[in-house]
Amino acid sequence: MALLSVLTPVLAVILCLVIGFILVKRREPETTSSARSKAKTDFRPWVDQDLQDDTEITAREEEDSEWVDSNEEDLPHVPYSPLRYPENTMLQRSQDFYTLMNQRRSVRFISPEPVPQEVINNVVHTAGTAPSGAHTEPWTFVVVSDPETKHQIRLIVEEEEEVNYRQRMGDKWVHDLAKLKTNWIKEYLDVAPYLILIFKQTYGTLPNGKKKTHYYNEISVSIACGILLAALQNAGLVTVTTTPLNCGPQLRLLLKRPANEKLLMLLPVGYPASDATVPDLKRKPLDDIMVHI
Repeated sequence: MALLSVLTPVLAVILCLVIGFILVKRREPETTSSARSKAKTDFRPWVDQDLQDDTEITAREEEDSEWVDSNEEDLPHVPYSPLRYPENTMLQRSQDFYTLMNQRRSVRFISPEPVPQEVINNVVHTAGTAPSGAHTEPWTFVVVSDPETKHQIRLIVEEEEEVNYRQRMGDKWVHDLAKLKTNWIKEYLDVAPYLILIFKQTYGTLPNGKKKTHYYNEISVSIACGILLAALQNAGLVTVTTTPLNCGPQLRLLLKRPANEKLLMLLPVGYPASDATVPDLKRKPLDDIMVHI
């Protein structure tokens, strides 16, 4: 009996601990479920999920107090009557445009010959006609012609690209690029008269500091890039589409762009060098890229 009376308090404490542990374990799924529910509420399904970098604003973007819904009234609609061509003219124009665009190549040998600034203004203005989610126009085109800035861009790109080729990309990727004779040396970044860096705006910032949702920002800016390539080809200029891995944050800081902008593409732009060459690539025939149902 004496032993039992001594052990009773100990057993009571152990029993309380076991009961407490069981209760805590039972509440954990509820807490997790609640957290998931809140995440779903905060999740913005129409906005691309963007990679974070070390220089971004640390404030939580999902806080309701920082975001605003569009308070614009309904836009007026106006008549739209674009020029309609006769069928034979349509056919000829579509064929001519295909012929023009089929001549487009990625050119890595660019002439330093000056290009009129107004031409660059026009092709960028043309890229800005692209459609965008809720007409947010989430793009910024940074045009660089200053030689020192171009050289700083080259240094950043080449440093990261060497690491990419040697470590990050892997043997298969490097092997697949070997036939194109590419490497981390980007002389054209110094030589081309212009560099156009296309940034996607992951969200908009209003004058009062509130944030505005930019729907489908990466898709919208990608469409704008396609139109820009067509406009450059139409003007008789060449470029090579480059997406230098891991360079975005450094280039954004160099160019003093805000934290809501992420580098999507870098285009060196100019006339082709007199001795320019390109790989003799063949494009897929129409039957391989189109399904008519």
